[in-house]
Amino acid sequence: MSKEIVLDIETRNTFQDVGGWNHDKLKISLIGVYFYETDTYETFLEEDLPGLWPRLEHADRIIGYNQKGFDNPVMNNYYAGDLNQIPQCDILELIHKSLGYRVKLDSVAKATLGKGKIGHGLQAVEYWKEGKIKELAEYCLMDVKVTKEVYEFAKENGFVKFEDRLGNVVEIPIEVAPEIEVKQSINLTMPF
Repeated sequence: MSKEIVLDIETRNTFQDVGGWNHDKLKISLIGVYFYETDTYETFLEEDLPGLWPRLEHADRIIGYNQKGFDNPVMNNYYAGDLNQIPQCDILELIHKSLGYRVKLDSVAKATLGKGKIGHGLQAVEYWKEGKIKELAEYCLMDVKVTKEVYEFAKENGFVKFEDRLGNVVEIPIEVAPEIEVKQSINLTMPF
């Protein structure tokens, strides 16, 4: 049974709020996660994060979209170790390697799956500021679901699609399913 995990984070603030491109000043509002092992979606608020870290540490791999460029740097503000040490599948990174430039998840989802995201990241910040935690969780978990479905499509087909600026649907070859090494389970969150 796979112990892969798909995740996405939402923040309480934006780069504009913190005066520029500084991950260290962003605060997590909520993390949405899909666990293949249990076939469940869960959310974690900032105060719940200590319960998430051991589950990530024991994962076969973390799957995300811009995981290494955004999610991990922000989560590492809270995590005692370095989440980049856990095996990763960053779909955006794979797309960038194939194309030479970045493509939004919404564009990939619409062309690949025929459906897109239900909103945008700034909307998630507004949900947090307005205390709409239920709406925030629904938004984040929909991003997790879309990322999971894009990942599964790529795993099965060896490509994803997006619509270019001319309106043409373009296939992007990506390899998301390399052999996963069986690793020894370790606990990286011990307070040493």
